[in-house]
Amino acid sequence: MIPTATDIIIRCQNGDRDAFRSVVQNYQRMVFSLALKMLADEDDAKDVVQETFIRVWQNIGHYDVRRPFATWLYTIASRLCIDRIKRSRRLVPMPDDELVLHRFAAETDTQRTLENREWVSIVRLMAADLSPKQRLVFTLCQLEGLPSDEVEQITGLNARQVKSNLYAARQTIREQLKLLGYE
Repeated sequence: MIPTATDIIIRCQNGDRDAFRSVVQNYQRMVFSLALKMLADEDDAKDVVQETFIRVWQNIGHYDVRRPFATWLYTIASRLCIDRIKRSRRLVPMPDDELVLHRFAAETDTQRTLENREWVSIVRLMAADLSPKQRLVFTLCQLEGLPSDEVEQITGLNARQVKSNLYAARQTIREQLKLLGYE
């Protein structure tokens, strides 16, 4: 019999390190993706992934298996990202970031996937003027594709606050794109 996700989490709650290793393997890409998009720095994103899973292991006993595990995990990771953003300096676009955006926008191959450094350049450029909350909501809604109700659970914001932050983030990014010559 193949264990369910709930079975694996319960095994983790009982101290099973092999089960936890499975959780890390299954979710580390998801956490890294969020952290990279939020922080626009690959090393910081890797640090957040590590910190996230340390926190998960330390607090797995408090997790309610009736709730979606991914939502709980996103909550931990997003709070760590916000803390790191608040502690660090403001994101400053690098001169090459605009070149990467122009090259990406001119790309006609829709199957092309961005490498991490290209994502970093684009995110750094687009997120430079966003508040940490706006960046988090934009990342979860637009880049991670999460539904609003899940974003509310992760961020602790109500529906109006999510919509307001998302709207402000979109407006800021739209203005930046206009300044770069994109309509």
